[in-house]
Amino acid sequence: MSEVNLSKKERAKKKVEELKGFYIHLMVYVFVNIMISVVVTVSLMYNGQGFFQSLSNFGTYSTWIFWGIGIFFHGLKVFSFSPFFNKDWEERQIQKYLDEERRDSEKYQ
Repeated sequence: MSEVNLSKKERAKKKVEELKGFYIHLMVYVFVNIMISVVVTVSLMYNGQGFFQSLSNFGTYSTWIFWGIGIFFHGLKVFSFSPFFNKDWEERQIQKYLDEERRDSEKYQ
């Protein structure tokens, strides 16, 4: 197997691992948040609130919202939707620094 094919296989394997990690994170997010919402709703109802009152309580949904922000950014990274820190941006930054070093070395010769 050539070096190029090995490199492609390693990149593909890394991408699959990232995707698998995202889906596991998403499953844990859903199951844990369902459990938290049920516990919060039941405890609020036990403390005298009605069912619909407990559903409208911010505490019932707060972990969904804040953890969801993390899931959103994890998904952006895994699915390569990053307008700022993607591979093209990295390549441009590398090229910029290489050009600066080249100019500096030419200036002192």
